[in-house]
Amino acid sequence: MTTVSPRWFKSSYSSNGGQCVEVAANLVSPSGVVPVRDSKNPEGPALVFSSDGWSSFVDAVKRGEL
Repeated sequence: MTTVSPRWFKSSYSSNGGQCVEVAANLVSPSGVVPVRDSKNPEGPALVFSSDGWSSFVDAVKRGEL
């Protein structure tokens, strides 16, 4: 069994003002999850969303619903 490590990235829209989250989208394919963490605390906890839940959240943000 191969374990895939998260590859964290911040949005290209991030202005590096310290109010960012990082996402590890590379885990969607092998695991079906999207981990999200606070960029100021990379050793801290990560929230883990289902890929469908994350997609719904991002779509709602794009539509201005949140």
